[in-house]
Amino acid sequence: MASGHSIMPRVGKRLVLTFLIANFVHLTGAMAQNVCEKPLYLTFDTGHMEVAPLIADVLRRQKVKVTFFAANERTVVGDGSLGNHWSGWWKARAAEGHEFASHTYDHVYWRGDERGVAARFRVRATEGAFAGRDFTWDAKKYCDNVAYAAERLEDFTGKKPLPLFRAPGGKTSAKLLAATQACGYKHVGWAPAGFLGDELPSEKFSNDALLKKALRDIQPGDILMAHLGIWSRKDPWAPAVLEPLIVGLKEKGFCFDTLRNHPDYKAWIATH
Repeated sequence: MASGHSIMPRVGKRLVLTFLIANFVHLTGAMAQNVCEKPLYLTFDTGHMEVAPLIADVLRRQKVKVTFFAANERTVVGDGSLGNHWSGWWKARAAEGHEFASHTYDHVYWRGDERGVAARFRVRATEGAFAGRDFTWDAKKYCDNVAYAAERLEDFTGKKPLPLFRAPGGKTSAKLLAATQACGYKHVGWAPAGFLGDELPSEKFSNDALLKKALRDIQPGDILMAHLGIWSRKDPWAPAVLEPLIVGLKEKGFCFDTLRNHPDYKAWIATH
């Protein structure tokens, strides 16, 4: 009996050790499989929002997390894309793990730098009470407009937006980028192949052609850009192209992540 008692603990320890090693190998193998070598960063700018619920359905079904850049744009229904009508939609996207950033509150286009030492910019608001009018703004005025969109997003989602912004049309200057970085916002554009073409006229650029081009040209690390609805396109790009695009890219070994983990922005986000 004494020898039996001395053997059993040793046998038990070996079994436990074997079990732990097997589980460690399984977990590390699973982690290795989850590390994607071909990441993509899908982003959406706001638009008329009519297709926003359908886009959300696709993202949820495909288990894809994206980064939304929001301005208070005119919508098919409701009081603007950053109006109270859409607050629940934004809150639901936050609960799903998506990220958010500013697109300037009034969808303000940079049109040129003013001469002089001080940072002043010629801009045109395309949304809001002053839509279509030209102004000259200093750095603070521009930064305030960027910040207000971020504040609205945080009000709706309860989640602090990323310290990033996207200028409408991607139009910027070195002086504008320096000014916005000084007030805490780094600019995000998109890759050449990441322009998914939903703004283009469908008479010349069919959904099928845009899908084929994207699947052919997109490269690992690309930032992709589309919208939550485009007024001018007669044959809407989203959600018709979105799901086959995601499925096709996954089949090619791509995975999707938010800009929080993009190598060009990760350190900036961590320190701002």
